[in-house]
Amino acid sequence: MTGDADEVSEKVRAMLARHGLLVTLGARLLRAVPGEVEIELPVAPHITQQNGFVHAGAISAIADSAAGAAAWTLMPDGNDVLTVEFKINLVAPAAGERLVASARVLKAGRTLTLTEASVHAHTGEAKKLVAHLVATMITIGSGVESRSLVR
Repeated sequence: MTGDADEVSEKVRAMLARHGLLVTLGARLLRAVPGEVEIELPVAPHITQQNGFVHAGAISAIADSAAGAAAWTLMPDGNDVLTVEFKINLVAPAAGERLVASARVLKAGRTLTLTEASVHAHTGEAKKLVAHLVATMITIGSGVESRSLVR
């Protein structure tokens, strides 16, 4: 991806606006620079599980999305990324006012990119680590639609 920090941020914001799950969850971009992305998710009843903690699916979604977006910021124009695999450690129950997934690229390759993301629960000025994700992303050509990948 080419452009200064503001251009990168706007490109990531536009990409995330097309991300149906993040829109449904209510997540938004906090920061994007080449190789790093932060996504915020306000805690609300529709993303909690039966005990009132944020559901692991919502936590995984913002961590994976932040990691994928971080990888995407380093892709040449005209390319995109898909998650190949991820492992997430849920280290504490997630509760608070908002969650923030902070992702960065560990190693960018031509085909595969290794990323990591940490998710913190925030209440006022206090924050607590609730999850850590490591993911591998694969580079794909731009415009590849899900229909063309299914055989």
